[in-house]
Amino acid sequence: MDLVNHLEGRLLFAVPKKGRLQQATLDLLSGSDIQFRRETRLDIALVKNHPIALVFLPAADIPTFVGEGRVDLGITGRDQVAEYEAVIPAAERGGVDEVLDLGFGKCELQVQVPEKGNITQAKELVGRNVVTSFVGLTERYFNMLEERDRNSEIYRKMLEGKPPSVGGVDPLQNKLRTKVKFVGGSVEAACALGVADGIVDLVESGETMKAAGLKAIATVLSSTAVLIKSKHPSNQKLVNLIASRIKGVITAQSFILCQYNIPRSLLQTATKITPGKRAPTITALEEADWVAVSSMVEKKRIATVMDDLTAVGATDILVLGIANSRTE
Repeated sequence: MDLVNHLEGRLLFAVPKKGRLQQATLDLLSGSDIQFRRETRLDIALVKNHPIALVFLPAADIPTFVGEGRVDLGITGRDQVAEYEAVIPAAERGGVDEVLDLGFGKCELQVQVPEKGNITQAKELVGRNVVTSFVGLTERYFNMLEERDRNSEIYRKMLEGKPPSVGGVDPLQNKLRTKVKFVGGSVEAACALGVADGIVDLVESGETMKAAGLKAIATVLSSTAVLIKSKHPSNQKLVNLIASRIKGVITAQSFILCQYNIPRSLLQTATKITPGKRAPTITALEEADWVAVSSMVEKKRIATVMDDLTAVGATDILVLGIANSRTE
């Protein structure tokens, strides 16, 4: 099938073709009932049950395609969106709107230096060599540090009664700028190989950096996966439908349904433990003065919630998984 000629009238949805975000993204699409089959070596897949075409792209490229309106929707990291906005001048980019924080792929863009070195603050890297895959964000970060350094120097000279500039030229402008170099991969090896005095790279657990003999001294940006859309999507109604489905899946992954029975006299105390997203559902039992309660509870809190419910007199406590949801 000539897929390119079958894109007319379809919403274009960019997803990561590989990397740390891909599998979680595919699971999210499956949970949202976006049905497709991707043929081997093809980066376009037609969705069977909606007028959508999935376009598999490197996560770093997705903000550009969405920002220029080439695709309508995309899933990528917030770090990649920030890098796109840092590199592309505002006048040249169409713009990207963040629709949802997807809650997975959490990481931090950190400044890292050799563990055994004497650098302890990011400002000590000013004027030195820094290697990164995020040139735009790194240059912006160190420009900020240099500007702060220049301002403090000028202020100090003013307090000392010295002119901050000579002949109309600020001598501080001649200070060596931080040398930011691009490396596409294995950034953590740059210091050991003598290419850099420090690096700026994404860190999840930090184990890779520790193994490379590096330590974090500053965080440039905290990131997570996000759903983004162009400023002018081809089908806003379909965008809203997809966003609603994805939001429902995310909620279902984060919450479970807790059900229990409790004497009506203890109901107020129990519902303080399980207030639900809006309010708990309460149903009278055949047994006098007893009620059944159903409430959504965060998965990460459920063990503590069950202990607390037992302590206040709840019985028959059940926990049920939520396959999908539509909640506010």
